[in-house]
Amino acid sequence: MTDEYYMMQAIKEAKKAFEDGEVPVGAVVVMKEKVIARGHNMVEKLNDPTAHAEMIALTSAFNLFGSKYLPEAILYVTVEPCFMCAGAIYWSKIGKIVYGADDEKNGYKKIAGANWPFHPKTELIRGVLKDDCAKLIKDFFKGKR
Repeated sequence: MTDEYYMMQAIKEAKKAFEDGEVPVGAVVVMKEKVIARGHNMVEKLNDPTAHAEMIALTSAFNLFGSKYLPEAILYVTVEPCFMCAGAIYWSKIGKIVYGADDEKNGYKKIAGANWPFHPKTELIRGVLKDDCAKLIKDFFKGKR
């Protein structure tokens, strides 16, 4: 399987958020080429500002394995994680993060700048299906304005 395949799975999650009136961000956690957890933004539904796609997917994966660490897992997320999610990702010790679209307004880079906010052993890949991921966000906010 490819990064693009798993990012398409995250995009499916983002579309669920879009349909629910949530900012369309989706995430999946993969281990040994199998999706083990899924999540999409549920901030409005749960009335919880921490209910981001990454947090939902990570919590599901932690519960599945009964562990707070995921060094062999890969997190696919449609949009650059925010600083809050970057902190959770750091503590998860996840092995790899793959994201689609940059988030210049709320992404981790806005606060972290050049500093690496993830675990030192975590690998990062940016820009996978970035145009598809960005289009969902643009379409969502176009409909709100």
